[in-house]
Amino acid sequence: MRILHVSDCYLPRVGGIEMHLHDLVQHQREAGHDVHVLTTTPAGPGADADPGWVRRTGQGSTPSAIGLRPAEAELARLLRETPVDVVHVHVSVFSPFATLAARQSSALGVPTLVTVHSMWSQLGPLPRLAQSVLRLRRWPIAWSAVSERAAEPLRDMLGPDIAVRVLANAVDPAQWRSSVVPDQVPTIVSVMRLTHTKRTLPLARMLERVRAALPTDTDVRAVIIGDGPQRAALARYLRRHHMDDWVDLPGRLDRAAIHDELSRGALFVAPATLESFGIAALEARSAGLPVVASSRSGVGEFITSGIDGLLAETDDVMVEQMVRLLTDHRLRAAMSAHNRLVPPRHDWDTACRRTHELYELAAARADTGVVRRAVAVPARVSRRSA
Repeated sequence: MRILHVSDCYLPRVGGIEMHLHDLVQHQREAGHDVHVLTTTPAGPGADADPGWVRRTGQGSTPSAIGLRPAEAELARLLRETPVDVVHVHVSVFSPFATLAARQSSALGVPTLVTVHSMWSQLGPLPRLAQSVLRLRRWPIAWSAVSERAAEPLRDMLGPDIAVRVLANAVDPAQWRSSVVPDQVPTIVSVMRLTHTKRTLPLARMLERVRAALPTDTDVRAVIIGDGPQRAALARYLRRHHMDDWVDLPGRLDRAAIHDELSRGALFVAPATLESFGIAALEARSAGLPVVASSRSGVGEFITSGIDGLLAETDDVMVEQMVRLLTDHRLRAAMSAHNRLVPPRHDWDTACRRTHELYELAAARADTGVVRRAVAVPARVSRRSA
C-alpha cells in the first residue's frame, strides 16, 4: 500500500503528533508499505539529512497564506505524479496546511483519513467557524481522533450523522518495561512540553503542596523532563519557593534517558486537562509507574483509576492522590506490580491494524463522495492490501 502522511507538525519538533507520526511511519514501512511524509515543519539548523520518504515544503510550522500556496501546489503535483492509495492527515488545534491537504486530496477522490490529535473543546467558536467556512461536513473523508475525549467535541461540531472513530496512540510496551529497582527516595516523574497548555506552573504549585502535606521526615524528589517556552518561568518559581534542591529540570531527554528516569521513579503525574491522549503517561504506565492524571483528559483512555493509577477531577484532588501514593506503600506497590505484569492494550500491532481498518473506511467514503477530477487515479484500498 502507498500511504502519504500530511502534517504541519513533524520532527525535529518534539510533541505527541511528531513522535506518534514518526513511530507509525516506521512500523508501516517495516510492514512493507510504501510510506511518505509531507510536512511544513523545517528541518532545523544542523539537522541530519532527511530520509528520502520525508518531504518538507512551505514556510515552516506556522506558514502564512502566501507560504501555503506553494505547499498546496506541491501536494497537488505529488498526488498527480505519484498516485497514492490513501492520504492520512494529522491535525492539531492549528494545522492550516494539513486542513488544506484534506480538502484537496478528498476533492481529487483520494481516500483520506483525518486524525485529530488535540482537544477541540474550550476553543470557543473556532471549530464551528472552521466547519462553517470550510464546510467540513461535505468533505468525503473518514474522521478519527486519538481518544474518546478528543472525539467528543469533534462529534458535536460535525453532527450525529458524521462518524468520528477513535484511532488511539500507541507505544511498544516491551521497550519501556524495566527490572530496575526504584530509588529509595520516591521520585515523582513528569514528561511534557513546558507550555501553558500542559499546565507547567500549576504542576509546580501542586508539587509544592505535596511536599508540604508529607511528614517532615519523608524525603521526596521530582523530575520534570522536557523543554518549552515556560521553562525559564518554571525555574524561577522553583528557586523562589526553595524547591530547586529537590525538583530537577534536566531539559529535553532522548528515550533512553527517559526510560532510565521512569525505571527509577515512584509515580508519574500528567497535570494537563486538555491532554488528548497522553503518550508520555502511557510510556510511564508501560514502565510500571502508577499514573496520576486529570480525569478530564484523554489519559483515562488507558488508566483505570484505582488499578493503573489515580485520576483526579481537580488540582486539589491530584495533590491528594500524589500524597496518597507516596505514603501508602502497599497501594503504590500493588499498582506498580499490576502495570509491570499487565501490558497496556495500546500497542503498535493494535494501532497499525486499527489504522488500516480506517483506511478501508476512507476508501469507502471516497467511493460515495465527489466525482473524481481529471488526475491520476490512485488504486483502491482493499482488505487484502490492508
